[in-house]
Amino acid sequence: MKIRDLLKEKRTISCEFFPPREADGIPNVLRAIDRVSAYQPDFVSVTYGAGGSTRAFTEEITMHIKRETGLEVMAHLTCVAQTREDIHGVLERLDENGIENIIALRGDPPQGQPDFVPVTGGFEHATGLIKHIRQNFQFGLAGACYPEGHVESPDIGKDIEYARLKVEEGADFLVTQLFYDNSHFFEFIDRAAKAGINVPIVPGVLPILTTAQIRRFTGLCGATIPAELDRQLEKYAGDDDAVRELGIEYATNQVRELWDSGVPGVHFYVLNRSYSVSKILDNLGIEGHTAEA
Repeated sequence: MKIRDLLKEKRTISCEFFPPREADGIPNVLRAIDRVSAYQPDFVSVTYGAGGSTRAFTEEITMHIKRETGLEVMAHLTCVAQTREDIHGVLERLDENGIENIIALRGDPPQGQPDFVPVTGGFEHATGLIKHIRQNFQFGLAGACYPEGHVESPDIGKDIEYARLKVEEGADFLVTQLFYDNSHFFEFIDRAAKAGINVPIVPGVLPILTTAQIRRFTGLCGATIPAELDRQLEKYAGDDDAVRELGIEYATNQVRELWDSGVPGVHFYVLNRSYSVSKILDNLGIEGHTAEA
């Protein structure tokens, strides 16, 4: 089923996983997906590894989910280290295996490469990739957006413009980068509406697991940590269990506020760790998304 159609019918809960670096790690990812499936996510997605390094595993896991589970799945596809012909081949394989949904991204540069440089014959931006998919296939299409601005963007106005272009080229809905201050999301939604962006914008939420990890992630992507949360992270920095519980509590409150505001859905960045998302969904008790549902 196309996710764009799901979003017309209901407000969605979805979860994102990433492929392992080695093939022998695939069963661990599948077990994490199986544990989360008890909460009936409306769809799940599988990322490309950093720099596109694990794209074969992405395809394998995505096809397994579609073939072996009752879950709808969205494949990630990036412009990294692939020509247009390479990408077209991936799209054909996904299509042949019944995958109906793709999130099209530029992607991060490969490790050790500071800036994104398209390969000869490749796509330079996600907008070009989205346009190619829309012109040649019937996939449901998502794009990314950035409530606090992409780390490479000169200002938030440019980010809104890029988001609008993605929609104009064919994105059915947008999923945000992680954020920890909901005001950034609400402000982004207002700007997007004023710019004529009229597709669903689904907030992406990453439950905090460790202090070091979240400082690294936010440093890479440019997201900010609210001052009070930052103080709590510093207080429990040496106790990963305490930080994980703090992350569960914080994300529960964050998602509750988002859900009460009427967002079209919530997309959880699971990091292949099902415990936190399971506890958050237990706390929220959203109809249709409890373990007993």
